[in-house]
Amino acid sequence: MAVCGHAPSMMPFFGTIAVWLTFIHCSNGIPWTEEKFQHQAVTLTPSEIQTALSHTDLTQMWQRDLRPLLVTRYPGSPGNQAVQQHIKTTMSSLGAGWEVTEDKFLSTTPYGTFPFTNLVATLNPSAQRRLVLACHYDSKYMHQDGQEFVGATDSAVPCAMILELARALDEELKNQKASFPNLTLQLIFFDGEEALVSWSSLDSLYGSRHLAHKMHTTPHPAEDANTNQLDGIDLFVLLDLIGAPSPRFGNQFQETTYWLSRLQNIEKRLHSTNQLENHPDDVEYFWPDRPVARIEDDHLPFLNRGVRILHLIPTPFPNVWHTIHDNEQNLDRSTIDNLNKILQIFVLEYFNARPANTINAMANM
Repeated sequence: MAVCGHAPSMMPFFGTIAVWLTFIHCSNGIPWTEEKFQHQAVTLTPSEIQTALSHTDLTQMWQRDLRPLLVTRYPGSPGNQAVQQHIKTTMSSLGAGWEVTEDKFLSTTPYGTFPFTNLVATLNPSAQRRLVLACHYDSKYMHQDGQEFVGATDSAVPCAMILELARALDEELKNQKASFPNLTLQLIFFDGEEALVSWSSLDSLYGSRHLAHKMHTTPHPAEDANTNQLDGIDLFVLLDLIGAPSPRFGNQFQETTYWLSRLQNIEKRLHSTNQLENHPDDVEYFWPDRPVARIEDDHLPFLNRGVRILHLIPTPFPNVWHTIHDNEQNLDRSTIDNLNKILQIFVLEYFNARPANTINAMANM
């Protein structure tokens, strides 16, 4: 990892090189890989929040993104292929200009060799630092009473929420891309999170294990062999098992308590301005003061390589977890709408991004 400064005993020529390298690798006197620890988010005003949230629509998200994902989509299945195409088409159609890449690979499973495909959408690939939002798009292979498992909370809803966020904040993210070229948003859709037979270190997390290794061994920036793509991740936010009523997100990682507290703060602010539906108390979802046991999920291969994790998974799990009843009929629309709004404001504030209409209004003054 690059460090700031140089040894005083260097000859002048090499001292000049060291100073030049310091300029490249440091910002405000610290290496760019350390900037994540000092990152400050802005707090939007109530009017800015109202403007931002006017761009999102739960009913449209439900039709455009959620229902196309509510199919059997275990790795290699026709439904899995259809969902991949839906995600790629959606992300490629947005005006912010996302780069969508496929991480295709084969892996040994209890059923033999299977194909898997992770999808990675990056707003600005040249940016050094990334805020990552992630989910898995595959579903568990399960049949029961003549029905197939569609995994509504696990994890069709999280995928739909991330797609809606990208669409709703399209203009804001396009402006952010131009204004802050060194910090960007990256969306990861994992394949193969579910065990094909029984959960184990080898029969689970196929996609995240592969991508974490790949990112760990890929230089970032491309010309710097001392840092890799994982060094570029500010915060890895993983969404899972979302969509049932009354979720409670506890604290698995003390090192990211600040960001979980930030989500709680946004929840309180949206509650106080009546932006949330069927939300009786100012805190319903986010509980940074409530420690919970760590849960095995797609964040593990990243956590084990030193990436900071914010794991948004409710505890206890929804009562429909890994049953045939994890379907559209058992989803709670108000919860999904509220979490959509909170997550969108979290992203805007992380990027210090004003709502697009606010920017345009200020430009015309």
